[in-house]
Amino acid sequence: MSEILEVKNLKTYFRTPDGLVKAVDDISFNLEEGEILALVGESGCGKSVTVQTLLGLIKVPPAKVEGEIFYKGKNLVGLSNKAYRDIRGKEISMIFQEPMSAFDPLYTIGFQLTEVARAHMTWDQIRTYDEIISILRRVNIPEPEKRYREYPHEMSGGMLQRIMIAMALITNPEIVVADEPTTALDVTIQAQVLNIMRELQGEFGSSIIFITHDLGVVAELADRVHVMYAGKIVEKSGVKELYSSPSHPYTKGLLSSRVTRSFKGKKLPYIEGYVPRAYEFPEGCRFNPRCPHAMELCRKKDPPEFYVGEDHTAACWLFEGGSEK
Repeated sequence: MSEILEVKNLKTYFRTPDGLVKAVDDISFNLEEGEILALVGESGCGKSVTVQTLLGLIKVPPAKVEGEIFYKGKNLVGLSNKAYRDIRGKEISMIFQEPMSAFDPLYTIGFQLTEVARAHMTWDQIRTYDEIISILRRVNIPEPEKRYREYPHEMSGGMLQRIMIAMALITNPEIVVADEPTTALDVTIQAQVLNIMRELQGEFGSSIIFITHDLGVVAELADRVHVMYAGKIVEKSGVKELYSSPSHPYTKGLLSSRVTRSFKGKKLPYIEGYVPRAYEFPEGCRFNPRCPHAMELCRKKDPPEFYVGEDHTAACWLFEGGSEK
């Protein structure tokens, strides 16, 4: 596989009355063609701000964005709004978390899908309609010709999420960013949506950045995983290795917090404490107040990424002495 996206030393800061918010603080990663990369972490870790920055959805100013985002070798940081619009929606698409709020209740589904197609494609009216019906059918929307004429309130959340996937894929994008697309759905509908995404990813060949806090979803869908905490990426690994050999204490805490049948009648495990507010990050490793292995060095100096295996890194002083990335 070849690289389609490379993020280098990305920072997204916001000035607020409470102080400087370092929502994303010096992260680097890459995305290969045709792969599914998961960004995992608790709420407030910076996952959504990361992908919003990638898509040019962060307003600069008042926000401050530094670093480099190379898409097919072109740096997206600093692009004009018009240049970003030519890429966003056509070459890089987004599947949002809340389908009920993502669609305009005043317009039919067909109208809204048509607007997306017209903005980026050169199809005539007949082909636009045919392509929309085709993509609705491929995401398992029953009676797509009927749904085309209906309004968002006439559909369930699961159906709207599938239509959101159709909207993201109608332009056959190179990259799809999915921001917790199954969070608001019940378990059975989650499985349907994940199956559809996996099938369509294989069919279209798009690369996917999948944002989630659900490690069960990661195991089912992703090829590689990056674990985020307090604006930093603390561990990078393939999916199988992450589950078999987690390295960072935060990753171990997330994995041990999963509810399984073995906990029946017992106190459920959890990570003590909470994610610090972005203007109150501690000195040194940002996980140190919650970490059972914290040392004096952890409270003074932010750790670099250390290799803990092939293509597996952890930003943790426990691995000092290993090779740095």
